[in-house]
Formats: sequence, C-alpha cells, structure tokens
Amino acid sequence: MPDLAVVPEETLRDGDEYIASADVAELVMEITSATTARTDRITKAAGYAEAGVPLYLLADRLAPSGPTVTLYGEPEDGTYRVLAPAQFGSPVELPAPFRLTLTVD
Repeated sequence: MPDLAVVPEETLRDGDEYIASADVAELVMEITSATTARTDRITKAAGYAEAGVPLYLLADRLAPSGPTVTLYGEPEDGTYRVLAPAQFGSPVELPAPFRLTLTVD
C-alpha cells in the first residue's frame, strides 16, 4: 500500500473506492521512515515497476546524501529509470499527464 496513489476516478467507481490494483495507478509515492526505507527504495520500487506504474515518486528523508526526492519512470522488466533526482526543497517536474512542479520540504 503506497503513501499516495493517483488512480483514474472511474477505476474507483467500478469497485471499492479505497482499493485499486497497482496496475491502474498513474503515479505512486512513498515517504521513507526508519522502518520502511529499504522496502520503499527496493521492494516497492520493483513491485510498482513490475506492475507498470508509469511514475514512482520517492521522498527519501533518510538518504545517505541527505533528504532527496526522486522521480522514477519508464518501467521495464521490473526496474525504473531515474527521471529527476533532487534534494528536498528543489523542484521536481512531473511529466504528462500531470505537467506540474512539486517541491518537497
């Protein structure tokens, strides 16, 4: 279960409005904590990529180089390509269909 998932509204209307399969998500986001960091960085990233989620946004407060936000995309064979790495406080551009700029502090 991600910290945030963006799914088409019609998907929610077709069933339970709180449960959606990962393969319908357009974006998922995880925010690391001491207990979830490894899972968020490795296991969940691979699972979302395998499911074909187009965008994965990881807010990693515990990254070794300091707090980072990384946008991953272009899932293929269970892995993502890094689209936009940034330090907390720096803007991250989300591509279509979102076309917006996020700043995570």
